[in-house]
Amino acid sequence: MKLLKSLNLRGWLLVGTAACGVMLAGAVATFGSSARAGGSLEERKLSMKFGWVACDPNCRGWVSAVGIITADTPKDFDDFARGRQLGGATVVLDSSGGSVNDAITLGRRFRNLGLLTTVGITQQNRDGQSARPAVASEAYCESMCVFLLLAGKKRYVPEAAHVRVHQIWMGDRADDARAASYSAQDLMIVERDIGRLAKYTFDMGGAGDLLSLALNVPPWEDLHELDAGELKLTNLVTTDLVADVLPHVDVSAPAMAEFAPKTQARFGEEPEQPQPAKSTKTAEALVPTGAAAASQK
Repeated sequence: MKLLKSLNLRGWLLVGTAACGVMLAGAVATFGSSARAGGSLEERKLSMKFGWVACDPNCRGWVSAVGIITADTPKDFDDFARGRQLGGATVVLDSSGGSVNDAITLGRRFRNLGLLTTVGITQQNRDGQSARPAVASEAYCESMCVFLLLAGKKRYVPEAAHVRVHQIWMGDRADDARAASYSAQDLMIVERDIGRLAKYTFDMGGAGDLLSLALNVPPWEDLHELDAGELKLTNLVTTDLVADVLPHVDVSAPAMAEFAPKTQARFGEEPEQPQPAKSTKTAEALVPTGAAAASQK
């Protein structure tokens, strides 16, 4: 796996070009209906959920996406979107990442609908009937969630948000990546998914710097948090105005006491709540065997 870290950006571009004809799939966000700040740390480690947040009369509303991306997430989003007029709506993300291929699939759904994206935690105000929901900016978008953020036609990241990246890896060996064994087929799977991710990144208007930053951080190191300069360098941010994605909505950074300490959230940790997601690994690339190997695209 040292090969993955040593390849330069030119190498990633070549891999992406070679995989140009391959359909992408994967994503990293879960949509939850009005998650409160206190519970969001655990909710973003559960399977992704989607919810519509209404804030009439002066605000159209938005989609709350909280949790990790699994193989079920693209279908869950399709079910959520059915019968709704979501074109041009904003998705508010709070996610620890998830499956590479499923994140790519979900990201393409977002772009086809012309969705806008940002990072935050939806809060339902309880200060009276006239109070509208708000968005707390102290939220996390990690690993493949970052590439889901990239799917927005317009993208805004508040100053208090945490956007973090690292390498993709074999999902079943990310917990102890250096001690695990890898075959030539494993390397093929990872490189194939890097190619898919590279093509997706450029299709979404992202810069090669995003791939370079992410693919230089192995899973045994803390995720790299992008600073304001890197958010612009990678083209993750297209606007500095929250009103471009959430007009007439209160966006604020809540008191730090409401959040857990800012330590690295390790993929693979089990949340205390019941019904954890199928996987919290960066990639869910399963090793095919027999005839399945020949048919996998």
